[in-house]
Amino acid sequence: QVQLVESGGGSVQAGGSLRLSCVVSGYAKNINYMGWFRQAPGKAREGVAGMASDGRTNYADSVKGRFAISKDNGKATLYLQMNSLKTEDSAVYYCAAGVRGWWNRLRSEDYNHWGQGMQVTVSS
Repeated sequence: QVQLVESGGGSVQAGGSLRLSCVVSGYAKNINYMGWFRQAPGKAREGVAGMASDGRTNYADSVKGRFAISKDNGKATLYLQMNSLKTEDSAVYYCAAGVRGWWNRLRSEDYNHWGQGMQVTVSS
């Protein structure tokens, strides 16, 4: 069983930064790609960033240039660095992992394992 445990959510003022972490544990050898998603009230779940096993990345247009997905293999941790945060970035953020699918489409149906979700609130 794969477990994804998120941390780092919270409240920040517009223009500020947060870094989300996702620690991977359990049997994770079959994980081929990972990503971050978010869901705001009244909106569908939105893909934010994805990373293939070889390090290739893809981002939603809304966060390009502001967010960065990265990983630390030694710590079995995936990160999402969020800079220049805007109020519209407020959402519950989910770490996700995929076994077999399209890593770069940023679609929830391509992912099989999910973190518990962390609230990120950006205030004006």
